[in-house]
Amino acid sequence: MSLLEIDNVTLRFGGVTAVSQVSFNVEEGEVFALVGPNGAGKSTLFNLISRIYDPAEGDIRFDGRTILDRKPHEMARLGIARTFQNIELFDHATVAQNLLVGRHRHRKSRMWTELLFTPFVRAQERHHREAIEKVIDFLDLQAYRDKYIAGLPYGVRKVVEMGRALAIEPRLLLLDEPASGLSVEETQDVAFWVEDIKKQMGITVLMVEHDMHLVASVSDRVLALADGKMLAMGTPHEVQNHPKVIEAYIGVADEHEKVLA
Repeated sequence: MSLLEIDNVTLRFGGVTAVSQVSFNVEEGEVFALVGPNGAGKSTLFNLISRIYDPAEGDIRFDGRTILDRKPHEMARLGIARTFQNIELFDHATVAQNLLVGRHRHRKSRMWTELLFTPFVRAQERHHREAIEKVIDFLDLQAYRDKYIAGLPYGVRKVVEMGRALAIEPRLLLLDEPASGLSVEETQDVAFWVEDIKKQMGITVLMVEHDMHLVASVSDRVLALADGKMLAMGTPHEVQNHPKVIEAYIGVADEHEKVLA
């Protein structure tokens, strides 16, 4: 059984079909990438999985169960975490405080115990701080732990947002353009982290990304979309050489041109 199943999903905004009859499965332990030109429907699919949008048709199943009856705020508790194209952090909180926000899924105390700061609450707090320290070490954020987000460079903010998602300890991590706006060196770091997220943490990754070198280096399988429709699915090499994918990117299918190579 696949961890995530997208079954014949369609979404319309008025007369515009943003996603049309898209179906694919993401297997546990793999890195699966969604690629395609702007407006292809990639981030729309993320918003469907995150339950921000409701599909007009089809079903979305996580761990064998439909999630269409779930609300957006329930996704983290199910084990699904995500990042966003536009960074969504608390600017006037520190890096550590932002990461602690990701631990809300694991809180087990009640309000009155929080107010009294009981031994159980203190033990829980230590556990959460130990958990975020592991994320800080994993992402090399030690130098920024106590810095406010508002004063950090864009590249560091992107890493912090990934860290907050990892602090949730998800089974499925949705990375929405993790390399957008990053330098070549920072993108290489992202590639290393995605590999380690998969191998060391055992987290399944579904990624939207325009940097095809990053996609080719970390992805097990790739789905190419255009105008909300599926073009090709397979290994990075198979997809990047598919005539329909080449046509979608450059406007003409030429077997000698490897636009995504």
